[in-house]
Amino acid sequence: MTTNKYVLSWIDEMAAMTQPDRIVWIDGSEEQAEALRAEACSTGEMIKLNQDKLPGCYLHRTAVNDVARVEGRTFICTSKKEDAGNINNWMDPAECYEKLSKLYKGAMKGRTMYVIPYSMGIVGSDFAKYGIELTDSIYVVLNMLIMTRVGTNVLEALGDSADYIKGLHAKADLDEENRYIVHFPEDNTIWSVNSGYGGNVLLGKKCFALRIASYLGRKEGWMAEHMLILGVEYPNGEIKYISAAFPSACGKTNLAMLIPPEIYGKKGYKVWCVGDDIAWLRVGKDGRLWAVNPENGFFGVAPGTNDKSNPNALATTMKDTIFTNVVHNTAENTVWWEGLDKNPPAEAIDWKGNVWDFNKFDKADKSTCGAHPNSRFTAKAINCPCLSKEFDNPAGVPISAIVFGGRRAKTAPLVYQSTSWQHGTFVGSIMASETTAAAAGAVGVVRRDPMAMRPFTGYNMGDYFKHWLEMGKKIPNAPKIFHVNWFRTDDEGNFIWPGFGDNMRVLLWILDRCEGKVDADLTAIGYVPKAEDINIEGLDGITLDTIRDLVSVDTESWKADLANIKEFYALIGDRVPAEMFEELKGLEERLG
Repeated sequence: MTTNKYVLSWIDEMAAMTQPDRIVWIDGSEEQAEALRAEACSTGEMIKLNQDKLPGCYLHRTAVNDVARVEGRTFICTSKKEDAGNINNWMDPAECYEKLSKLYKGAMKGRTMYVIPYSMGIVGSDFAKYGIELTDSIYVVLNMLIMTRVGTNVLEALGDSADYIKGLHAKADLDEENRYIVHFPEDNTIWSVNSGYGGNVLLGKKCFALRIASYLGRKEGWMAEHMLILGVEYPNGEIKYISAAFPSACGKTNLAMLIPPEIYGKKGYKVWCVGDDIAWLRVGKDGRLWAVNPENGFFGVAPGTNDKSNPNALATTMKDTIFTNVVHNTAENTVWWEGLDKNPPAEAIDWKGNVWDFNKFDKADKSTCGAHPNSRFTAKAINCPCLSKEFDNPAGVPISAIVFGGRRAKTAPLVYQSTSWQHGTFVGSIMASETTAAAAGAVGVVRRDPMAMRPFTGYNMGDYFKHWLEMGKKIPNAPKIFHVNWFRTDDEGNFIWPGFGDNMRVLLWILDRCEGKVDADLTAIGYVPKAEDINIEGLDGITLDTIRDLVSVDTESWKADLANIKEFYALIGDRVPAEMFEELKGLEERLG
């Protein structure tokens, strides 16, 4: 399929190490994909679901010890340890190659090596980056066909160049003691071994599109960010775009596919999804920041996805979807998960492959769940009812606002705006969430997750902050930077803000601020809305006083937070830019 000597010699080298019985090139055709689906069903790797109710849909179960990303087994391998930084796990590249080569040796004996040429971004666009993943898993091939742009046109676009990301994945023995997901940013290489779970083995996703791409972005003057991209369409047809970063469990996909509240829907407002997880951003010829979603599908968490929380995501999964680790409704040959509806199937197999009795399900005990809490759907973006018509635009979309968010009970107000790009970078750098009862460990523990990139930055976090500051100087018409918090609680611990579709009310205030249409009050932390500028029409139980409370700055909480921020900066180490300490000092002084 190619005469590229760099590609061919690398594949020869990897095949000599892993020793597959045969090598199959993936061409992106439906015929080949259909043959692979049939093969996966014949071996039990996948189950073909009810094609009348779920056309093109399949079910897969991972090994019980292999159900999520493994941050503790994920490494950044740079020649100097300090270039990986203190937040990342580091291993010396030579040592890592040697160690993993032993695990790969003969790992594909009796198996097929599939060669997947794929593009992150539109093939041939300025944003596009190409990769080749070698894998011995049909499940990986079929997921990559949904999540990325796969085909012979990728090899044509690559031509004779050596500029591609080399990805090697082998299931090996699925041994969790020898499970590694390692990145060699200086070599454009990703190796993954002993896992079959999507987040560890779909190498185009977090491995390439964030860890390696963040490193490339710094080197080449662009940004790879853990951000959704959405467009808000006004009744006059004008569309404004926002990119937003949230840590997990903060409703990122729900916001990306938001359905406007009735009062806005009736007036003709719409929201369009460009992406739910990753944004690549570059300075356009017009001096604005432009963003693309480099992915081609959604790899979403199933539990909690339902007709109320995210009807668009649910509709997207109704065809051409691979479900992983959900409940198999055997009577109907369909799927179910906790939070889908209140009708669990009477005849069911759980995510581990055992008969499941919903009567024994106990909300407080995760081990009784039918679907794994991190069970997934891999769905084509093209099937999303609210997909933006700009999704395939090679130029991307112009970004008006960047939004950071966290889950804080008291500290962060509903929304505030930074005073400058530098201050906005500081706001992103101190982003945090508090653990909830659902998360492991104690409740209310603050976990810092700068720009939601803590697990995904492919180099030193201090250098990452510096790159943000440098990008600010390169964007003549930079987006304004905001922070939101949908999770402020009252004294009884109940959420005050309704969230979900009503978050659009906050997005419209943000866009009004970008246009200079509304005023704001300057506080110690930044600009907060005047209560009357947040539209509360049609909201039960929310008054102007509620909004005043939601946008108030809890000075004591912020003062208490300062020590935690300093501790976190100390953890990152001596590469935290001086500008961040300037901002921290300024905040401390303004808080009195």
